[in-house]
Amino acid sequence: MKLPIAITLGDPAGVGPEIIAKAFRDAPDVTEGCFVVGDVGVVRRALQVVYGGGLPLPVAVLDDMGDIVLVPPNCVPVWPAATLTILPPYGRLSAEAGRLAAECVVWATRAALRGDIRAMVTAPLNKAALSLAGLPHDGFPGHTEMLQALSAEHAGRCVAQMPVRMMLANDELRVILVSIHLSLKAAIDAVNFESVLQTIRITQKALTPVLGRPPRIAVAGLNPHAGELGLFGREEIDTIGPAIAAASAEGIVVSGPFAPDSVFMRARNSANHIGEFDVVVAMYHDQGLIPVKYLGMEQGVNVTLGLPLVRTSPDHGTAFDIAGTGLADATSLIAAIRMAKQLS
Repeated sequence: MKLPIAITLGDPAGVGPEIIAKAFRDAPDVTEGCFVVGDVGVVRRALQVVYGGGLPLPVAVLDDMGDIVLVPPNCVPVWPAATLTILPPYGRLSAEAGRLAAECVVWATRAALRGDIRAMVTAPLNKAALSLAGLPHDGFPGHTEMLQALSAEHAGRCVAQMPVRMMLANDELRVILVSIHLSLKAAIDAVNFESVLQTIRITQKALTPVLGRPPRIAVAGLNPHAGELGLFGREEIDTIGPAIAAASAEGIVVSGPFAPDSVFMRARNSANHIGEFDVVVAMYHDQGLIPVKYLGMEQGVNVTLGLPLVRTSPDHGTAFDIAGTGLADATSLIAAIRMAKQLS
């Protein structure tokens, strides 16, 4: 039998617990072989929200990894890796909620690094709550940086020796980012020969086994019209272009830099358009995430590439404004679980 997949709870004041409850209710074939990492009380509260006045799925509290195979169908297995004394109100920032979310991620990451689980799927955490949680969690802007640090520590390396990249994917488009959670000014400064070449290499390595062939990689420019031969900036000439040439010399199927305002539509794969490329390398967070989210946020999956483990997550945040209402859509989480199974 394959090892199980851990789904971390996310911020208990957000929609993470609700979409997990909906996933187990609505997609039992997808959640088969999965278990939740987090507080049992939070999971039970989420099930009550999702089921309203009806009888919710029962919760099976795990105290041994081997018990997962004994959990009957139509049941939500929970590993209580982190607990709360008081359930936090929905939609409110709190240090305790941030701590719980972080501790769930730490437990699942270490379990994956030990080889106890085959993959991890992370429900949304809130970056402000993570900051309120204090040391050591407040040192990380989000999931990606936390996973990178834990993986580097496990491997006995410094963080710089564990380069990671974010891929966001839906049914129509895949995008991989050179930089992630940086200010726009810092993200522009991060566009250098090494970072662009490294991103192309990580893209090649990650997608080749998924596609069963080398991916066709397009690289977006940084400036309008990809610099227009230097009229609007020289990054494409001095930095991005040479990185593409170096990657091509290594045998990677890569081209560009292309104008950022058109390359994503060229790569889009839909019923009426066969994409020219399998993936687009974007220079910074919003450049890549705006088009892919616009095309299908409900189906979007976030995948962290470069780690010695498989991690996926839904393509949305904690949605404090609707938390506790039962309105949250679990489609993206279900897609993330499917992707984790495909990758592991």
